[in-house]
Amino acid sequence: MTEQDVSGRRLDPFDQKPPEWARVRAVDIVRQVVEFEPGTGGRIRRRATTPPVLRFADRWIVGALDLRAVEFPHLLEFVRCRFDTPPDLRQAKLAGCEFNRCQLPGLEGRNLYSDNDIRLIGGTRVYGRVDLTDGDISGSLELTGSLLDNPGRYALHADRLTLAGALLAANLEVNGELRIPGLRTGGNVNLAGARLHNPDGYSVDGNGLHVGGNLQCVPTSERRFRSTGMVFLPSARIDSDFSLRGAQLVPATEDRDLVGDQDRFFDPRAALIADRMQVSGNVDLDRGFESTGTLRMVNVRIGGSVRLSGATIDLSGGQEPFAELPGSTAPGPYGYRAVHLDGSEIDGGIDARGARIAGQVRVVDVRARGSVLLDGATLSNRNGDVLEGRRFTTGGNLDARGVTVFGSVLLPEAHIGANLDLRASRFVNPGRYRRDRSRKPSIDLRVAQIGRDLVCARGEREAQSFSAHGEIRIRRTEVGRQTNFQGAELGSSLSGTAVNAFGLITQDLRLDVGVAPRGRVNLRHARCASLNDNDRFWDATGHIELDDFRYEALAVPIELDDDAQIKRRLRLLRKAMGGSYRPGPYDQFAAMLRASGNEEHAAEVLIAKQKWRYVALAEGHTFLGPGVRFWSLLQRAVVGYGYKPMRALLCLAVLLFAGTLVFSVMPEPTEANADDNLVWNPFLYTLDHLVPIVDFGHKNKWHFNSGLQWFSAALIACGWILATTVAAGLTRMLRRSN
Repeated sequence: MTEQDVSGRRLDPFDQKPPEWARVRAVDIVRQVVEFEPGTGGRIRRRATTPPVLRFADRWIVGALDLRAVEFPHLLEFVRCRFDTPPDLRQAKLAGCEFNRCQLPGLEGRNLYSDNDIRLIGGTRVYGRVDLTDGDISGSLELTGSLLDNPGRYALHADRLTLAGALLAANLEVNGELRIPGLRTGGNVNLAGARLHNPDGYSVDGNGLHVGGNLQCVPTSERRFRSTGMVFLPSARIDSDFSLRGAQLVPATEDRDLVGDQDRFFDPRAALIADRMQVSGNVDLDRGFESTGTLRMVNVRIGGSVRLSGATIDLSGGQEPFAELPGSTAPGPYGYRAVHLDGSEIDGGIDARGARIAGQVRVVDVRARGSVLLDGATLSNRNGDVLEGRRFTTGGNLDARGVTVFGSVLLPEAHIGANLDLRASRFVNPGRYRRDRSRKPSIDLRVAQIGRDLVCARGEREAQSFSAHGEIRIRRTEVGRQTNFQGAELGSSLSGTAVNAFGLITQDLRLDVGVAPRGRVNLRHARCASLNDNDRFWDATGHIELDDFRYEALAVPIELDDDAQIKRRLRLLRKAMGGSYRPGPYDQFAAMLRASGNEEHAAEVLIAKQKWRYVALAEGHTFLGPGVRFWSLLQRAVVGYGYKPMRALLCLAVLLFAGTLVFSVMPEPTEANADDNLVWNPFLYTLDHLVPIVDFGHKNKWHFNSGLQWFSAALIACGWILATTVAAGLTRMLRRSN
């Protein structure tokens, strides 16, 4: 039947009972192809810039269309055709081939060579395998709007297919596996709006593919891209952007185990596997992107940025409400990772603002040269590790303002180039250690390096407070400028420690918290140039460890005449240490005051130190305790424990007056040498006893036979003690002057 014979009639290629008038034998089609000469017959039409076209329309082709190894230098076109047997184009050399609104039981095109496009368009349906393995197409492969239906098997088998142009498959629908490992394209791979469905395995197998342009899995005006099954793209290379913007990924219905049960770094619930991928541009997983499987991109190299803003990645099996719940009803921890980026290098940044992620985010040894943005995100892996980023590095900021975190954030040995800003964020439900089920910290920044500021403060509005229910661990962390806890709410009943800042090094330490820390605060061996605090901080319920804590100045200096401020700070210091005695905090406080020229207040601090030292010595000694307390009281009153040496002059004057009075009212003593003719002078006699070394000529010239001998001996002892105290004080004053 010629084309003219069926003119005006249209075949519905999807009709299960096609009309007899459309029936034609495949051998007749083959004969026409073999015998075709341009310019003869009514089946020929020409296009302005393309080779002649041999067109078959509205045909029901019965039998095997065998064009294997045929060399046909013209275009083949099938429009509204139905095939009973898969066309065989293996080893064929064609100028191009098009199936427009056709139905095929498959297509055999292994080693096919085409000078132009191969097109399955216009709603073409293929119920079987399209095999283009090792094909070489100088144009593009276009599958726009088509259906490839081969459930549980390969719907498209295109290993090592080479395309000089693009793979265009917008709104493609696939039931089965889209297998394209080793694919090479000169242009884009466009799967916009595609629906890929292979719930028992790979929806796409693109191992080692090379895309010369963009790999686009984005929405169209009709629908979003959706994949059910694993998108498998290890070792892929994409010369521009890889975009899953607005896409929906659903993993295979059964967990995959490709490397064995012993590998704890494998992700059996992955929706995307792209290990060792190289992307020259951006990776877009934003603007409504959704996944219920792991996004695994381990050891990838990305020339641009990773964008996750507005994405939802939920590995909770639908349990996660992304809202705070009472501890007894909170789900988690979840058994699968949500995002796995270990060992990746990103030349740009990571933008996950407003993202919602349920499951662990693992970024161990990840290096991002730009900034990481998490503002407004919700990260949840309740009672587990929500973010694990050992040795994570970012060249810019790590901004996580207004973030809600259910779980622990672990960033030990991280390197933050600028600021780590957690302003107005909330950290609840920290994880647990396996060995003893104790709580992990809410934030772990051990041995981290932060170029500028660490901000754990309230937001711009008073109601936007920073809150952490677990420990904030910043042991041996180095912060280039400021560590800020202004208005923060630290600690809870979940953990015994609110802040562990052992060995912290920072310029400004701001501890003016919003409420008293609920738990212990560890500032041992910490260093800062300026300390800004408030009374609430020193009221920490678990007390404060201050051994070898060094600060050079207070943000609000203490005036020379502000005695009340010194008393207040001494009271807070004593309360912070839980009533126990530690000499170091007093020495540091005094050293800071002395460095600022406040000598009098420094002495007051050191006197308080000695006071509590003797209290500590007296405790636990039933018999010696009262004596120690008396000796302490005596030293404090008389010489201020040696820090108020000028008090000794007053004591000497009192003793001089008392001695003069006593010796004046007593009977005149006997001269030691009768040959001396001396005049009795009680004042000089008393002075001679009180002042050591200097001899005023009276002490050894008179003697008493009564109990006044003991009084004289007491004067001598007191004189030695008080005089040496005064000498020591003067020596310290002269040394400071020099």
